[in-house]
Amino acid sequence: MPLKLIYITKDPSVALVAEKFGVDRIMVDLETLGKEERQKNMNTVKSHHCVEDVRAISSVLTTSQVLVRVNPWNEASATEIESVILAGADRIMLPMWKTMDEINSFLSTVNGRVHTTLLLETKEAADIIDEVLEHPLLDEIHIGLNDLHLSYGLTFMFELLSGGVVEALCQKCKAKGIPYGFGGIARIGEGMLPAERIVMEHYRLGSSRVILSRSFCNTDEITDVVLIENIFSKNIALLREFEETLITKSELEYSENVEAIKSSVNTIVRKIKEKNAK
Repeated sequence: MPLKLIYITKDPSVALVAEKFGVDRIMVDLETLGKEERQKNMNTVKSHHCVEDVRAISSVLTTSQVLVRVNPWNEASATEIESVILAGADRIMLPMWKTMDEINSFLSTVNGRVHTTLLLETKEAADIIDEVLEHPLLDEIHIGLNDLHLSYGLTFMFELLSGGVVEALCQKCKAKGIPYGFGGIARIGEGMLPAERIVMEHYRLGSSRVILSRSFCNTDEITDVVLIENIFSKNIALLREFEETLITKSELEYSENVEAIKSSVNTIVRKIKEKNAK
């Protein structure tokens, strides 16, 4: 099965383009609490979406799901969850959880009314994954590499791939039959760590979903809908074509890809540390 694709936008016209070319989920991102402080020195997506954007996106989509990332669990979470369900969310994602109490509160509040995703992005979350996977209301896990690598004190988010953290988490999810995905990807042929390498790891590890990163189509910089449509048309086709080639890859080729990732990540980390030392 091809990877389920997730794209972040609050623009209905962009959402329709993404849906047209096979993106499975359009994410409206309401998370703001603590994000600026955690990622203040990183060139990461810090969205400014609102509940009205959920309503706008849900009103135009016909085949893609509306995925809403809410804020980390807090005293206002129950109200926020009610509002996004009323606005048309098909799936709600909980970020930055660290305890079973937070998970229990979140899943019991949603109570099966829509699908849920637990975004695993803290070391504390990784430490309790075995208990999490036993929860009867658990739907799926997505491993978020940006915040998780910060939580582990790493230099580069793909050290989580090269160092085996992602693999260990994926194996646990797989053993329990819980669907899972991790991180994001750029266009085929692009990315600090080439997208092809990462997609191969998704297939090797049994991951079934991934976020299309901002660099896949940065609508902060590209606003012409025709150009956006061309980008999605061309690059999703390239991704799907590449995925087709992975079906016949040998175990040796997958192993060689793992070693190539380790080598590339080591080089990138060294360069980042050298730059930071100047």
